[in-house]
Amino acid sequence: METEQTLKHKPFVYIVGLTAALAGLLFGIDIGAISGALPFLTLDFHLTTIEQESIVSAILVGAVIGTLFSGFITRRYGRRFAILISALIFSVGSIFSAFAVSVTMLIIVRLFLGLALGLASFTAPLYLSEVAPKNIRGALIALYQLMITIGILAAFLSDTAFSLIGSWRWMLGLPFFPAFAMFLAVLMLPKSPRWLMLSGNKDQAIAVLDKVRHSHEVAGEVQEIEDSLIRTHSFREMMRNPLFIKVLLLGMLFQVIQQFSGINTVMYYAPTIFQMAGFSSHIGQMWGTVAVGSVNVLTTVVAILLVDKLGRRPILYFGLCVTTISLFLLGYLFHVGITTPTLQYAAVAFLLLFIVGFAVSLGPIMWILCAEIYPLRGRDVGVTFTTATNWLCNAIIGFTFLSLLGTLGAHGVFWMFSGIGLVSLIFVRFFVPETKDVSLEQIEANLFAGKSCRNLGR
Repeated sequence: METEQTLKHKPFVYIVGLTAALAGLLFGIDIGAISGALPFLTLDFHLTTIEQESIVSAILVGAVIGTLFSGFITRRYGRRFAILISALIFSVGSIFSAFAVSVTMLIIVRLFLGLALGLASFTAPLYLSEVAPKNIRGALIALYQLMITIGILAAFLSDTAFSLIGSWRWMLGLPFFPAFAMFLAVLMLPKSPRWLMLSGNKDQAIAVLDKVRHSHEVAGEVQEIEDSLIRTHSFREMMRNPLFIKVLLLGMLFQVIQQFSGINTVMYYAPTIFQMAGFSSHIGQMWGTVAVGSVNVLTTVVAILLVDKLGRRPILYFGLCVTTISLFLLGYLFHVGITTPTLQYAAVAFLLLFIVGFAVSLGPIMWILCAEIYPLRGRDVGVTFTTATNWLCNAIIGFTFLSLLGTLGAHGVFWMFSGIGLVSLIFVRFFVPETKDVSLEQIEANLFAGKSCRNLGR
């Protein structure tokens, strides 16, 4: 019979991780839902290009706003409370989306939904980083990204089914059910032990750690957190500390790299891209989009299995090489013209190869790093800035992609993203730390010892 010393982790920690990661499901479902609904919305409301971009990007603008308030909410009321509120907002917003009667109403509702997405995307990785044991922290945070990909795939499948009857209302309203289910599930989660310690509730923090750690691990982790709280400065002093500002900028750049890889260009406008590649029927475009979602899910599972074994940096190198090369070749095909069935399938293959590269690296690892690199007293504001950067870049891409297509052409857009990937490889080489198997408190100690960004995980 196994004792707690021989069991690697308590099973409850995986249940907690999976439940908190459900926030990513909402993010993914919306990305996929609007992709399938947009062609039918365009027909029903006679949308212009600007109106299409506004509907796509309204939720992203709302997410930026939601993120800016997230730090205050999670610091004052806790991480679990913030996830609950986001699930409630998303439930209500999904119903109103389904009953939208005008373009203006739909844009306003999607702006409201964005508040929930901003809050959830901020809080879930933060909560997971503070609850997870250090040697599976990467995998548990990556569960959030896996849920995003599962949400996208689920939405693509439902969109394909509802496209047979042209029902965009069902496409946009169906997310109510997983959102409400998530609300009920999160009620069972414990509060973050590190937030409890930060709030002066040591006894409650110990009680939570007793649930997610073996008893022989609890005292050492509590001591690490207490040492961290003694070592760090007040929040106001931290915002004047150049060491914290350095790591704050680093996290923001992580999110710029992730979003300007071109991933949401593919996800928001996947049917459009398949149409440009020569797949003229709407059903063919939708099944191509389902293929994208399936590859995204399967490759993210691979990332979860490898991130705490191989580390963050090697996987980033591999993924960026794959995305950079695949986008360059995809751009080349659009440049010479996709005029034969062979070239059509080659374009799809390069598109799927890009998804593989992103899903195994940039997708999960940038969320992991942004949840790891900040000191405890500055973690709320750090994740606020980085998540807001993510959504802001996301909104810029969502709002400008169709216009960029008209200006640069498909080949120019893909070459632009490929060039950004090349620059990102250089950035990883000189600035990205390896945080595998390093506690959050040790990363914090390295930061305040003046170590370079690349050496924060040493």
